[in-house]
Amino acid sequence: MSDKTTPIAETDVVIVGAGPVGLFAVFELGLLDLKCHLIDILDRPGGQCAELYPEKPIYDIPAWPEISGQGLTDRLMEQIAPFDPVFHFNRMVAGVEKQNDGSFIVTTDENEKIQAKVVVIAAGGGSFQPKRPPVPGIEEYEDTSVFYSVRRTEEFKGHDLLIVGGGDSALDWTLNLLPLANSVTLLHRRDSFRAAPDSVNKMKALVEKGELSLQLGQVTGLNGSGGQVESATIKTSEGEMVDVKCTRILPFFGLTMKLGPIADWGLNLNENLISVDTEKFATNEPGIYAIGDINTYPGKLKLILSGFHEAALMAHAAKKHIDPDERIVFQYTTSSTKLQKKLGV
Repeated sequence: MSDKTTPIAETDVVIVGAGPVGLFAVFELGLLDLKCHLIDILDRPGGQCAELYPEKPIYDIPAWPEISGQGLTDRLMEQIAPFDPVFHFNRMVAGVEKQNDGSFIVTTDENEKIQAKVVVIAAGGGSFQPKRPPVPGIEEYEDTSVFYSVRRTEEFKGHDLLIVGGGDSALDWTLNLLPLANSVTLLHRRDSFRAAPDSVNKMKALVEKGELSLQLGQVTGLNGSGGQVESATIKTSEGEMVDVKCTRILPFFGLTMKLGPIADWGLNLNENLISVDTEKFATNEPGIYAIGDINTYPGKLKLILSGFHEAALMAHAAKKHIDPDERIVFQYTTSSTKLQKKLGV
C-alpha cells in the first residue's frame, strides 16, 4: 500500500513500548483524558517482565511482597482497561516525522501510520531482537522457513517442525504447535530445561508416548535451497552428526536489546540511553518524552518503581504540552468523584 492511500490513525499519545512502565503511563495519561496507542515488537504486553521472566518473582513492587512478571502485567492491564488503549503488537517504529503543527506521524515497519500530539518512549533497553543462532547460512532461510517468533500459527500447519531451545518460549510453542504440525522435534543442547516445570512434564509425557521427538545436541548446518529448509544437521550430545527432517525451524535463543531506529531520531543519547530532565522527563525534542530504563539522568535507578514515578510526572507535562491553556487541577483518585467515574468505580 502506498503512502498516499495509507490511512492515518489519530490519538493523543503514542507510547513506544508496552512493558510495565509503558502500561502504567496509559493509566496516568488516561486520568488526564489523553488517549494512547502503544507499539511493541513483542506479540503481547509486558515487555521484558513478561518475555524474559514471566514466572520469576519480583519483590520490590509497592504493596506486592511478591509478584511474577506476568502477574504484574495482568494487574496493569486490568488497571488501564477503562481507558481503552490501542495496541500494535509485533511492530517496530520505523520512523517519526514532526509536522508543522508540532504533532508527529509515527510509522511502523508494517507501514501503519499514527498521528499523535506526543510521543513517549518507554522501550526499556530498546527493541527486543531475537538472538540469531551461530549457524552458517541461516540468513538465507529467515522469514521463509526459519522464524524467530510465531505471528500466525497457520504458517506451521502441516509442516515438519524443528523447535530449538529449552526455555518457556520453546516449550510453549512445542506444546501449542504439536496439534497443527505434521511432526515436531524439540532440540536442546542438554537434558535440563529452564521452562515452567508443568510444561517440561507435559513435553516429556508426549515424548514417552511417541507423539513428540526430543533430540539433544546443536544445529551445525541447514540443508535446502531457495530459502526453503529441508533438513537440519545436528551434532548430538554424543558427538554424532545426524540430519533431522524439517520444513520449518523456530530457534528460541533468547532476546537481545538494541536501541534500533530510535537512535536515528535526533535525540540526545548517552551510551545508548536517552538523556532527559527530571521535571518532565522530556527529551531535547519538544513533544517527545522518555521514561523507564531507556532514559538516563543524574541519580537514575533502573527500577520499575522509578519508571512509575517518571510516568506520573511525564503525563502532567504531556498534558500541558498538548493543552497549554487548560488549567490542570491536581486530584487524588481516593477522593475525586470525577476520576473515580473515569475508572468506573
